[in-house]
Amino acid sequence: MFTGIIQEVGSVEAIVRGEQSARFTIRAGHILEDVKLGDSITVNGACLTIVEHGPGTVAFDAVYETLQKTALGALAIGDEVNLEPSLAASGRFDGHIVQGHVDGVGTIASIREVDNSYYIYITASQAITRYIVRKGSIAIDGISLTVVDADDKTFSVAIIPHTWDHTNLHARRAGDQVNLETDIIGKYVEKLVGGDYARSEAPVRIADLERSEPSWAGPVTAYRE
Repeated sequence: MFTGIIQEVGSVEAIVRGEQSARFTIRAGHILEDVKLGDSITVNGACLTIVEHGPGTVAFDAVYETLQKTALGALAIGDEVNLEPSLAASGRFDGHIVQGHVDGVGTIASIREVDNSYYIYITASQAITRYIVRKGSIAIDGISLTVVDADDKTFSVAIIPHTWDHTNLHARRAGDQVNLETDIIGKYVEKLVGGDYARSEAPVRIADLERSEPSWAGPVTAYRE
């Protein structure tokens, strides 16, 4: 489990793309001091497992499902990514319950500077916005934020200077895609009262996976010069 409190901003060092998968190598600092193979870290809000690590770098595999549901497939060499290790049982819970299970992708419609803060407006599908409420919690690229306002197409969040400076939000622009994870509590409540969260998406068949040709498919190997 995670809390949405970003511990460090890393950068994409290398990308090795397969036909329906990708391996990302991320350069980071203090967050890697005590990591080991198999540990979980959120990368822009997506929970990934460490498969390799070395001095100053760590690698993750992203499979078809992850690339379909997140914006990780659009990452390029040098991009900044938000990093958070899983919460220790004795850790301090500062954000909200974040699973690292991205619900889908939103698009930044606009960013407006107001005094020393920033208001970010994001559009998303109704399958996502149905779980977003005013003053509720939302994870945007893994960052725990409070919703300012919301309707069935767009929602907004206010960013304080510390969050702006210590996450990848300062590098974001209108048109960028971001990973969204809504509050898990709302999904469980809907399920318990007879809602249709469990039926909100059509099942994916293996035959469909075999026929699909996603735009991020490789094989391509890219390294920063």
